[in-house]
Amino acid sequence: MSEHPVPLPAAGPVAEPVAHRVAGPAPGPAARPEPVDPSRPFGAHLRMRWWRPLVILPILAVAMFGLQIALTIVVVVFETVAFGRDPSDMSLSPLLLLSTNISLAVLAPLALLLAVWIGGVPWRAVLRVGRSFRWGRMAGYFGLFALLIGAVYGISAIWVPMGEHAPMITATTLGLIAVALLTTPLQAAAEEVVFRGVTTAAVASWIRPAAVALPVGIAASSVLFGLAHGAGDPWLIAYYIAFGLSMALMALISRGLEAPIAFHVTNNLISMVLAALLSGGGGLVIDRSAGAGGPFMLVFIGMDLAAVGIVWLLERRRRAADPARTWSSSPERSDLSPSQTP
Repeated sequence: MSEHPVPLPAAGPVAEPVAHRVAGPAPGPAARPEPVDPSRPFGAHLRMRWWRPLVILPILAVAMFGLQIALTIVVVVFETVAFGRDPSDMSLSPLLLLSTNISLAVLAPLALLLAVWIGGVPWRAVLRVGRSFRWGRMAGYFGLFALLIGAVYGISAIWVPMGEHAPMITATTLGLIAVALLTTPLQAAAEEVVFRGVTTAAVASWIRPAAVALPVGIAASSVLFGLAHGAGDPWLIAYYIAFGLSMALMALISRGLEAPIAFHVTNNLISMVLAALLSGGGGLVIDRSAGAGGPFMLVFIGMDLAAVGIVWLLERRRRAADPARTWSSSPERSDLSPSQTP
């Protein structure tokens, strides 16, 4: 009810002559909701029409597997012809590791382009919401996670199987380490952009209530992340799903991808370098078949959850120290649609 009602006329209502009536503006189409809602948690903050995720997600899936298969065939054929590689050899040479990482790394720009062109959302909104993306924040997490992962790997080496060979350094080993250092950060970061940045929010956009959309989006992206690794061992499948869930929780707590990218990159770098050193001087063998996992995977699941706890503690301190800046719900200029941009 209006605060200042219009007074009624003293006499009865007087009909306005038809010739002098002024037609009001024709009702137009309902205003479209903005593509980013910074008041909602990260992972449920993007709004897309229902059909857009049905286009984006299959394209990403086809690109992920199609590029890996195509580049693997090209490299295996090349190494067979040039170096006499046994086609049945399933180990990763430096060149094969390079092709695998590159095929995954290119998914990051592809996912961002699809989010913009098809999803209709600003690409920066895929990386964070309600604040700016901060490289300093990511660097700090790199240091903390390196300490955590290094300590867990060092302690668990006493009883967790780390490899069948003693550490050995050959030209192949050095090649694997060099490729890992140069391209594994790109591969790990791309997976975070695809799964935590795009997939979670795309699935969640189908459901309006954030309390329902967020758990559904996180569950879907975590399961897809676990299945994408192609493991045949239930312990490994559970580990990959738990890993995806932990990364999604980090993104939710921090309202961005800096922490999950830092953990994913650090974890993959350390594990790849260790695997190269323990491969007996030859190619890298990644065994995900049935029986490759076991209860010892609980150690690494616990490590992932400990990292989530670290993120929660640090972000709580940031909120307490500077709540307005760190957890602002005001959209940034880059999150505005063209109609809102001054």
